[in-house]
Amino acid sequence: MFAQVMSMGLMGVDGFLVKVEADLSQGLPGFDVVGLPGAAVRESRDRVRSSMKNCGFDYPVSRITVNLAPADVRKEGSVYDLPLLLALLRAGGQLNASLDGCAFLGELSLTGDIRPVKGALPMVIAARDGGMRRVFVPAANAVEAAVTDGIEVYAAGNVPQLLDHLTGRGELPRAVAPKAYAHAASTAEDFADVRGQASARRALEVAAAGAHNILLIGPPGSGKSMLAKRLPSILPDMTREEALEVTKIHSVAGTLPGGGLLRSRPFRAPHHNISAPGLTGGGSLPRPGEVSLAHQGVLFLDELPEFSRQSMEALRQPLEERRVTISRVNATLSYPCSFMLAAAMNPCPCGYFGHPARACTCTPKAARQYLARVSGPLLDRIDLHIEVPPVEYDKLADDTPAESSAEIRRRVNAARLRQQERLKGTGITANAQIPPGLLRQACPLTPAAQTLLKSAFDRLGLSARAYDRLLKVARTIADLDGADTLDSAHIAEAVQYRSLDRKYWEKG
Repeated sequence: MFAQVMSMGLMGVDGFLVKVEADLSQGLPGFDVVGLPGAAVRESRDRVRSSMKNCGFDYPVSRITVNLAPADVRKEGSVYDLPLLLALLRAGGQLNASLDGCAFLGELSLTGDIRPVKGALPMVIAARDGGMRRVFVPAANAVEAAVTDGIEVYAAGNVPQLLDHLTGRGELPRAVAPKAYAHAASTAEDFADVRGQASARRALEVAAAGAHNILLIGPPGSGKSMLAKRLPSILPDMTREEALEVTKIHSVAGTLPGGGLLRSRPFRAPHHNISAPGLTGGGSLPRPGEVSLAHQGVLFLDELPEFSRQSMEALRQPLEERRVTISRVNATLSYPCSFMLAAAMNPCPCGYFGHPARACTCTPKAARQYLARVSGPLLDRIDLHIEVPPVEYDKLADDTPAESSAEIRRRVNAARLRQQERLKGTGITANAQIPPGLLRQACPLTPAAQTLLKSAFDRLGLSARAYDRLLKVARTIADLDGADTLDSAHIAEAVQYRSLDRKYWEKG
């Protein structure tokens, strides 16, 4: 006898429909799964066998063949346990219920409990787009899956509950999406806690307003990490579309904290011993890396020169393309990674090069080798290079309240609104993403600004990429000022943010 049950699979951060076909035939008892199953899929036969017996069903003593179609796409994970069990019950005549328009996903325990799986949200979206009307998910995935519009989502805790619902003897709870998307209050640390560092605070405001990459250079204890960790508190709220995209990535990675859509922009701070695949994604079973988990948020790399050269150079393509492509024999996967890079580093191994009160103990050669760990091409992709000097005692002891993140965020939001209005219809939401073809149109210059820009380009020896990034930063500074045209003051401030690499990388 033959039966078919619909399920879903994952390809990168997107789902696709999978037909679970089961055939029971005469012959020596056996259980074969075909259709490019992974190790976890092949092991499902043992989980399904125990679940059926412990839920009171007869395990078929037949030749069992299960096909996962499409057969030329690799299937991974334990998501097929539940649809496989249902297919066997239908093929063996132990389940008489219509499953038309229904899709199922879930891992089974040996006792028939339905456990959560990774990637429920993109798979439910795929089920809806594939014409499914109802989808049954593990109870722990219900809130996550319910944010998908246009499909009924039911939460199943165990196999008996699900079968009672399908046969009309009971009813499963239906997961309901929130009626409206509400912005969550930021729980990030506040800039009001920062004493002094006015220039660094201003630079971080510019970076947040235009989604620019930023590098903080300074001695130990000057507050580089403290400043960077407060960057999410001044970023604009995510739109519902952005939140849905971010939630899909974290759903696939299995890092969702629960509660439906992620409301706050991600902040990822991997340790410097991370590998290149851990940073950009990949592995034997490909999964999103830190750059994708930071999508629409901030990737913070503390002690930048301590990262391996391979890891740092692996960032170059994601910073330009805003997407990571992972090629394997069976498939090519693509993960979005539109993130802000915030990095911090000491100017030398001891950390005190250029310190006003402490002498640097490094030899010139050691300092040059330390700085050389950060390559020129990577520096070119960082828009703002900011010096963070030691904080003076008077600033630390001052009890005057500093400007809060909420006040800075209001200016950032206003600047982003100007950008979105200017870039409407282009699919671009921030100045850092302006392509070369739109740069001249978006960045009109006064004659004085044009003269200053030419002088800075010749004096600093900027590359074409650095020239474009300087213009984008100046465009953001003008947006914060509410100006349509870039003046010499905007160019001068942007140049100031590009000159620090010459100070250290030439004198190191």
